[in-house]
Amino acid sequence: KSVTVTGGGSGVGIAALIDGEVNIAPASREMTDDEIKSAEAKGINPVETTIAYDGITVIVNPSNSVSNLTFDQLRGIYNGSISNWKEVGGADAQIAVISRDSSSGTYKDFQKDVLQGDEYRPDALTQPATGGIVTEVAQNTNAIGYIGFAYLDSSIKALSLDNGNGSVAPTEESILNGSYPLSRS
Repeated sequence: KSVTVTGGGSGVGIAALIDGEVNIAPASREMTDDEIKSAEAKGINPVETTIAYDGITVIVNPSNSVSNLTFDQLRGIYNGSISNWKEVGGADAQIAVISRDSSSGTYKDFQKDVLQGDEYRPDALTQPATGGIVTEVAQNTNAIGYIGFAYLDSSIKALSLDNGNGSVAPTEESILNGSYPLSRS
């Protein structure tokens, strides 16, 4: 027997599982009720197993003076109601918003947890992979993006987030104990 591994985002893997094309679909989000129903209608009984924890990490260029955002500020940046860094305590500069594309589980989780039903701003630059977000933010002093915690490196700066319970930085400890507001299984 051989094993073939391909990528494409959580949505791609889940769709392949529903269609019976794969036996295992790693995903960075839980399946939706509709996805589970679609699978069951095709005789597939999906079993979800948590194998790790992650924190969706909001990143900026290291030269950006902003180090903390509230959820309301982050939501405003990504829905388009906030467009200048000075509105959140930074320099007087347009915010360049970077996002994953819609097939990404991280995109869906961020939309659910941060945007709370709002649509992403239409001028957000989408990237098919996390590496593209890291590169864009590292090269653009006015960019903001979000990535899985494991992709954090010295070319970018992680922001602390405050969802009303105080500001928490993404760390292994805060992600594992759930105190970081964008922790996820």
